[in-house]
Amino acid sequence: PLMLAWWFQKREGQLRPLDFLAAGALLAVPAALIMKQPDLGTALLVLAAGLSVILFAGLSWKLIVPPVLVGLVGIGLVVFFGDDLCADGVRWPVLHDYQQQRICTLLDPTRDPLGKGFHIIQGMIAIGSGGVWGKGFMQGTQTHLEFIPERTTDFIFAAYGEEFGLIGGLVLIAIYSFLVLRALVIALEAPTLFSRLLAGAVAMIFFSYAFVNMGMVSGILPVVGVPLPFISYGGTAMLTLGLGLGILMSIAKSKRLVQS
Repeated sequence: PLMLAWWFQKREGQLRPLDFLAAGALLAVPAALIMKQPDLGTALLVLAAGLSVILFAGLSWKLIVPPVLVGLVGIGLVVFFGDDLCADGVRWPVLHDYQQQRICTLLDPTRDPLGKGFHIIQGMIAIGSGGVWGKGFMQGTQTHLEFIPERTTDFIFAAYGEEFGLIGGLVLIAIYSFLVLRALVIALEAPTLFSRLLAGAVAMIFFSYAFVNMGMVSGILPVVGVPLPFISYGGTAMLTLGLGLGILMSIAKSKRLVQS
């Protein structure tokens, strides 16, 4: 996001289609290297942050709608033909075997309930067993009997949902929504193009992390290694997301300084 925001700042007022192609190349290089590791989940998060900068820079909706429609049609076809595509011996091009298995597991976790589907099934059981009000702090049976894998990092939302229930989950979603909306307001009021694009990208980073983590634990997205912002255990995520908040506060402060 920093690199792309700088790129568009340099070309403010004189953007051409070639500039958007160059921005796409700047984004494709790190995303491809991360995907090569392989780490598809992080590559998609990097793509989401970078594409948000390109979108906020003024990319035409006429260029956005077709690939979105193609993607939705592709998802629909995968869901419709899931049984045939996930049959034994079928290999998908481009994707690694473990990535194919994660998608197939998402479509039907009961295919291997004690193996590849164990994470999703136990996560949904934990969230459902929390009910409306939850079982109480540190009282979750699925969590503390170690049925939930990675319960302090990737699957912490399952532990949270079991202990604090539907109400606690809605409160957490409301907090993330406020954070993202506030970041977008800061982006809207930022004094320069660079700061607007950067603040918008940080907002999308928070949204992507929260949405992907909650989605994979709830069984609506494939399982990937993505932390829940400011909830999951881990110093790296806490540091980088904290830097994101610092960037937002710096942009908000610069707006007040310009006005004064």
